[in-house]
Amino acid sequence: MKPNDKRLWEVMSLSLLLGLTAAVAALVFLAWLTDEVLEGETRTFDEATREAVHRLASPYLTTLMKSVSFCGSAQFLFVATTIGVFVLIWLGWKREAILFPITMIGSSILNTTLKLTFHRARPVPFFDLIAPKSYSFPSGHALASFCFYGAIAAIVSTRIANRRLRLIIWLIAVVIVLLIGLSRIYLGVHYTTDVLAGYSAALIWVLVVNFVERRLAKRRERLAKLAQE
Repeated sequence: MKPNDKRLWEVMSLSLLLGLTAAVAALVFLAWLTDEVLEGETRTFDEATREAVHRLASPYLTTLMKSVSFCGSAQFLFVATTIGVFVLIWLGWKREAILFPITMIGSSILNTTLKLTFHRARPVPFFDLIAPKSYSFPSGHALASFCFYGAIAAIVSTRIANRRLRLIIWLIAVVIVLLIGLSRIYLGVHYTTDVLAGYSAALIWVLVVNFVERRLAKRRERLAKLAQE
């Protein structure tokens, strides 16, 4: 094995190990959080954080939070994902054009499955908003936005050599995802633990997709080398 190939193999192996570790940690946290929510142990925390965020309310901030929340809605993300896939196909990025919709479709299935499993009722929304008809746990906005903006950041940053620019892209994605989660608490349509659960579930799903894709990539590389021999 050539030195460069060996180095690449080591980096990929370490990345897979770190990803798997992070996925296990997120899974343990999600399991613990779910247990706490079902037992009612998070009620004080949820109410305290909900009221603390609500104290920041102002007409301008409410308008802003509604707009931010829309950027994590199913309608917006469906249109944005569809456009994104066509753009990726047009750019010739076939791998990303496949993984991106798989990530988003999987996040939707995961969100629906978890909501139907736990049946947590919604809190009473603020600002005379009508509560969504779906269950509260986890936050679909938090889960889907994590997957969407995280995937966009990953796709774009891998094509950029400048480290500072890559960092800026990831920071923007993180800020957007956090603001969307905050907007759901601010508007009163979710508890804080709903948002945290959404982020945890999204992290698990993204890491699983990444792990499987890397394993398949390694298999393709091995088969390609065998074919050349």
